Amino acid sequence: MSYDNNNVFAKILRDELPSERVYEDEHTVAMMDIMPRTDGHVLVIPKSPARNILDATPEQLAACMASVQKVSHALMKAFGAPGITIQQFNESAGGQEVFHLHFHVLPRHDGVRLRRPGGMEEPYVIKANAEKIRAALD
Repeated sequence: MSYDNNNVFAKILRDELPSERVYEDEHTVAMMDIMPRTDGHVLVIPKSPARNILDATPEQLAACMASVQKVSHALMKAFGAPGITIQQFNESAGGQEVFHLHFHVLPRHDGVRLRRPGGMEEPYVIKANAEKIRAALD
């Protein structure tokens, strides 16, 4: 399978679509998921093209994981979360819907289930949660 330069994350990286970014470095971007399964649900993506983990370079994976770890600590602090769930899907049969490598980072609390997939969150809630995360990163 080849990389599609018109996937939603490629468009976000080119600033053709808006996003609520919470962290960015030379190689990765961390942004709020607009259909969060938990408060503070963040996506970490590489800035360079990679369809998924199956074709990503070791350097892309290392950069993503460093950002996932950094964001995970911030999410735990920002949301008082005692745990983190990291999800990553590959190809349609593996549950992947957007074909640009991405990691879901979700703050978790005991006894609180994930929300159903596909529910859009209000922009003001996403922005408020992003502000909490950015403050925890400082």
